[in-house]
Amino acid sequence: MRIGVIDVGSNTTRLLVADAAADDLAPLEKAKVRLGLGEEIERYGAVSAVHLAAAAKAVRGMAAAARLARVVSLDMFLTAPGRQADNAEELVAALTRAAGVQARVLTKEEEGTLAYRGAILTAGVPLPSRIAVCDIGGASTEIAVGSPGSEPHWIESVDLGSVRLSTRGGDMRAEARDALAPIEPPAAEAALAVGGSARAARRLVGSVLGEAELAEAMRLVETSSLREIAACFGVDQARAEILPAGVILLAEVQRKLGVPLRVCTGGIREGAVLASREALAA
Repeated sequence: MRIGVIDVGSNTTRLLVADAAADDLAPLEKAKVRLGLGEEIERYGAVSAVHLAAAAKAVRGMAAAARLARVVSLDMFLTAPGRQADNAEELVAALTRAAGVQARVLTKEEEGTLAYRGAILTAGVPLPSRIAVCDIGGASTEIAVGSPGSEPHWIESVDLGSVRLSTRGGDMRAEARDALAPIEPPAAEAALAVGGSARAARRLVGSVLGEAELAEAMRLVETSSLREIAACFGVDQARAEILPAGVILLAEVQRKLGVPLRVCTGGIREGAVLASREALAA
């Protein structure tokens, strides 16, 4: 069953087309466009006409690519931009017209659940009975805890991600610590990480992000130029700009969970493909 997903996030808008079986999926096509919606929302509260047009153009092209791939279902959703922009209704309407499919705004719980399911699917290692999944996005951070093979039984979210934290500047460590202070996740035997910050950190220090690895990642981003990070580790400069904030958030989540984070190859889009497959099969 061929399914397409368009994910409109705070930093990047992405397309995934995949063949989905009952408990697996095979990616067929991927695309991404950096739109920077989260930075604009953080600075001005809303998405400008220029960025609305850019977002509409991006999803129009992605929807066309998905249809050329002969998907049987195309799901388009917004994460934090749909919850945080003052003109979220205008944004949703513009994207719906452009893509020819109704855009939906994920709740924090839905976002955490989809990221959890995608992480479990793409973990690539045997998993224990109690798993935590963290998704560091551009404008929000979700943590979900559950058991493999079932929905998460605990989900929490904070309205702080790598783009929002970078845009605010100041003492980013203190702000991340304060934002996550009220969250007390249940004990987990292992933890998985998804999202652009986690994937970029993996390029710097490997797929397992413990306290020492994250400290080394922080040292690298603090002592290297954006050009050096791009050249040495293959992290594009736009991602490198917000990577210090992403590493700070990853380190704070890791400290909260008390176990290393293993970076997965998939996440929210893979979880959405599975959800679409189940809905079609029902």
